Amino acid sequence: MTLEETRKKIDLVDSEIINMLNERMELILKARNFKKDIEDPAREKEVIENVKKSATLIVNSGFSEEIFKSIVKESKNVQKQHLKLVGFQGEHGAYGEIGIRVLDKNAVPIPCTEFADVFEGVKSGQLDSGLVPIENSIEGPVNQVNDLLIESDLGIVGEMNLPVHHCLLAIPDTDYREIKVVYSHPQALGQCRGFISRNKLEARPYYDTAGAAQMLAKERPKAAAVIASKLCAEIYGLEILKENIEDHESNSTRFIIVAKEKSSEKGDKCSVVFSTLHRAGALFSVLKIFSDSNINLTRIESRPIRKEPKKFAFLLDFQGSDKDQKIIDAMEKMKRETAMFKFLGCYKGDSQ
Repeated sequence: MTLEETRKKIDLVDSEIINMLNERMELILKARNFKKDIEDPAREKEVIENVKKSATLIVNSGFSEEIFKSIVKESKNVQKQHLKLVGFQGEHGAYGEIGIRVLDKNAVPIPCTEFADVFEGVKSGQLDSGLVPIENSIEGPVNQVNDLLIESDLGIVGEMNLPVHHCLLAIPDTDYREIKVVYSHPQALGQCRGFISRNKLEARPYYDTAGAAQMLAKERPKAAAVIASKLCAEIYGLEILKENIEDHESNSTRFIIVAKEKSSEKGDKCSVVFSTLHRAGALFSVLKIFSDSNINLTRIESRPIRKEPKKFAFLLDFQGSDKDQKIIDAMEKMKRETAMFKFLGCYKGDSQ
């Protein structure tokens, strides 16, 4: 191995150290919500003692102790800031994180492996809220999120429409002519189907766009690239071979903000979940309520109720405020016409 190659590996290790420190701070912030006091001398002593036991021939216990004393001090400083924690599905660099940064620059994006983990984190109190995609302008609804909305007690307190622009990313100095395989989330692969076909690439699904970028940077498979965000290139040290490779310029994803508490501000858009009675014309009877009340529907989706085979739930979005009498009356009529009714929330709609 040459000096240059060794230095490149050192740079990769340094990057991993920073990422691990960032992950530790995220866990510290999540733990804060379960602690009465930030100061915990017994726990600090335990951390330092564990570090001493892990000392190696090169990294001696004294050096490790000094490093972790600084880390513990900074951890307490971070906890004192009372930062808002917002969960998203995927690794750092995912479009959910980009959405959080757009909505609130002071919020801390917290990565979660699955959409269910976002909902559970909010429910348990580890997260203040979560940002999850509900539908894409090209690939349609995100069924996992719709199913979670049906089953969960969380409500919707906001939404945003995020333009999604995909990039083809590769390890630096890769010859693009050698690329044969591209990894990404199935939704992203679908949104770039034309580009993949034109370039005769083999599409390989991965659990997350940013997760694919992280994998590429760590494992460095040959003849491979990923489809992910520009932010992923910055985070994982990848090279952008081509930008805006999505099939349609208008590609966008609608995200919703889920939380335990209702929105405090007056909204102009509402979301509900309901199931119909088992009789002919039941769905028509419900939708007629909106037509008769001159209320504009913006979305309707049907999903099988996983806990009740052969039954379906409907997710409905419509314009209006739950403070307006017309909306209140319409929802009261819905309750009488449905087998199950759940109000998900009223929030400010994003007309973008």
